Amino acid sequence: MEREIHVTVWDETGGTGPRAILVHGSTTWGDDPVFGFAAQRPLAARYRVLAMDRRAHGRSGPSRSPEYTSDYEADAEDIAALLDGGAHLVGHSYGAASAMLAAARHPGSVLSLTLIEPGSYQAAADDPAVAAALRANRESTAHMPADLTPEAYLRAVTASVGMPPLEPEPYRLRGAEAAMRERHCWEAPVPVAELAAAPWPKLVISGTWEDAPALYRERGGEPLMACARVTAARIGARLLRVPGAGHFAHVDRPDAVNAALDDLWTRAAA
Repeated sequence: MEREIHVTVWDETGGTGPRAILVHGSTTWGDDPVFGFAAQRPLAARYRVLAMDRRAHGRSGPSRSPEYTSDYEADAEDIAALLDGGAHLVGHSYGAASAMLAAARHPGSVLSLTLIEPGSYQAAADDPAVAAALRANRESTAHMPADLTPEAYLRAVTASVGMPPLEPEPYRLRGAEAAMRERHCWEAPVPVAELAAAPWPKLVISGTWEDAPALYRERGGEPLMACARVTAARIGARLLRVPGAGHFAHVDRPDAVNAALDDLWTRAAA
């Protein structure tokens, strides 16, 4: 049964560990083993880990917006409700845009902020690679066929960059349907000044994309690596580039990402 916001909880601390909220990107859900945070479950040995499903994704209920199936503004409100009492906050891709908004609006409830391959185009819109990606993204979405199905969308997003097709399982199709009509994260305002002023530690994690198909690296990797680099510099975050990882660094190299998260969360508590 769909809940308003479904949260997968991993906790081996008996409820005594610091809380960490994980916010996923597009076409996925919280504990998805392919693109989500399933590989972060080992962190539950020391932390109470909450992997949320954004609205219209996974087991969460539909969007409250009549215009968008998915919306970073609504996500920010949902994240804020989970932050109650204080938590570490981690966002990947689209989820990073949502996490930045929530963190800037509720700084007193954040223990640390980690952005994995953030879709923070507006923070780096003056970078040439990001500016070119913004133009391409806007053009492609403006010409999206009105009768496009979620199945066709899934095939298109992988085929367009030389990636293998995704299995059209029910939750994946639900995420694809949301992605087709979501408020685009590349248009999300990034509260750079508020995040830069926040006292808690910040980390931006980027893949190096060397193993990605050439077209995927060109169209996706270059602008996203620029987003990570520029965003980290502008909000005062440490930038970690993970060799051998692409857009899903937390899936590609969970050893490196989990170690970085544990280190950040330990230092935040010191």
